[in-house]
Amino acid sequence: MSEPTAQRFGSLTLDGFIQLLGSATPSPGGGAASAVAASCGAALVAMVASLSVDRPKYAAYAASHARHGDAGRVLAGRLLELADDDANAYAAFAAALKLPRETEDEKAARTAAIRSSARVAAEAPMRTLEACRDVVAGSEALAGRSNLNAASDLAVASRLAEAAAHGAAENVMVNLPSLGDAALADEMRGRMEALLAEIEELAEATRAHVERGELRDPEAGA
Repeated sequence: MSEPTAQRFGSLTLDGFIQLLGSATPSPGGGAASAVAASCGAALVAMVASLSVDRPKYAAYAASHARHGDAGRVLAGRLLELADDDANAYAAFAAALKLPRETEDEKAARTAAIRSSARVAAEAPMRTLEACRDVVAGSEALAGRSNLNAASDLAVASRLAEAAAHGAAENVMVNLPSLGDAALADEMRGRMEALLAEIEELAEATRAHVERGELRDPEAGA
């Protein structure tokens, strides 16, 4: 089976990652690109929170700034790790496809390896979807509760995370036929669709608050 990538994508320069993405190598691909895009969205959420700290006009929202700023920074790093996970999962699946299948034992071993690696390859982008949901939850919570001069960056964060979520969903879907388990495929498809619906709702709410350009009540419990 293929070894994990030796170098983390997050340790590359931006130019280095883009050059690698555009090369003839199949990895990184769409899954990693989606995770990196969502990482940018998470960083924007953290940025807007930071730009709102110690400003008297937004003092009532200080707890939200601290909470979502910290969460955005953690999510940005987590999503870069998920880019690595996605690439490694694809490499393992590709290696399983290349296993020998001359004898019945080899065929059985190959089928088992494909099904096992397909599950990992579907779970990796599912975790990206979950992280995208957390990014848009943060953008929605800060919209109307943070520096209004940076509100458009929350709208951008929501769009990046929403697009990344749809990209991750594509990578979930492409692996489901290889699971060899119709019930599991249906369960994963249902999880994916529920996450997408939640992400779209939160992203649209973010942009609606940004468009209104008004402050709103502090978060409950904040």
